[in-house]
Amino acid sequence: MKSIIPLGKLIAVGGNEDKGTYPNPRTRRKYYLNFFELGILKRIVLETGKADPRIEVITTASMIPAEVGPIYTGSFAMLNCHNVGIMDIRTPEDARQPEYLERLMAADVLMFSGGNQSRLREMFGESDFLDRMTQRYYAEPHFVIAGTSAGAMAMSHIMIRGGSVPDALLKGAVKIGVGLSLLPAAVIDSHFVKRGRFGRLIESVALHPKLIGIGLGEDTGVLITQGNLVETIGSNLVIIMDGHTIQHNNAAAAKKGTVLSVENVTMHVLAKGNVYDMQARKFYVSKEAQAAHALSHEAAVRSTVA
Repeated sequence: MKSIIPLGKLIAVGGNEDKGTYPNPRTRRKYYLNFFELGILKRIVLETGKADPRIEVITTASMIPAEVGPIYTGSFAMLNCHNVGIMDIRTPEDARQPEYLERLMAADVLMFSGGNQSRLREMFGESDFLDRMTQRYYAEPHFVIAGTSAGAMAMSHIMIRGGSVPDALLKGAVKIGVGLSLLPAAVIDSHFVKRGRFGRLIESVALHPKLIGIGLGEDTGVLITQGNLVETIGSNLVIIMDGHTIQHNNAAAAKKGTVLSVENVTMHVLAKGNVYDMQARKFYVSKEAQAAHALSHEAAVRSTVA
């Protein structure tokens, strides 16, 4: 039986260059991990508690795995991490191979690349691979599941599959599906700032107001602990959309293609080091401030009980 509160860690990264699709033949696009310079990969390694952890990069979401895999191995090598493997799982049958299950169980970090988030659900949904990964996430404090772009978006249960940015906030513009269900309390969008995806996240929260919307800026990520505490890492910003305070909301009743009408969505902007408690729906300026508040609350509860 798994713990109600996950002991493992999720690190969701907003992405930068599109590392998951074929490049436009008319342009020369660079596939690099410049969030490496901002410490996100270093933080992934740090959270394992090991100097040279076993890292498995899963390139399933990408249509250019031969390019993406070496970028990650090279970037982790710059951190003196050389125990890195590539899992290019292309079919649901691949996900059931004993070799991949054994490598999953031996890994300290699973890193999901960018690409198409729907492929991750297609390949891993209802699989032993997903079951074992989830079991480890709930049971092991130093087990890290990381993902960039599509790999981040697929962590939630309610998952944004796509949708037109210009048409966002017209009913049906955002395409919703089911993800890997590691983070049932939230819905995640990536490339959030540069691609102007505010409307997509507002619509997603309006349709599912009991979820917390997390919009990840480029070169920015969040470390999620206890399945609940969201700490911003990286150089850019994270947007939190909270639909619990919504009053008027026509998202359920509106016809497809008509304008949504939503009153009183709460928004927070998190910079590096800020923390958001999804359960309490509270913003903290730092981990220390959140920890101090938790200790104070615990002491107050003990005093009341005594």
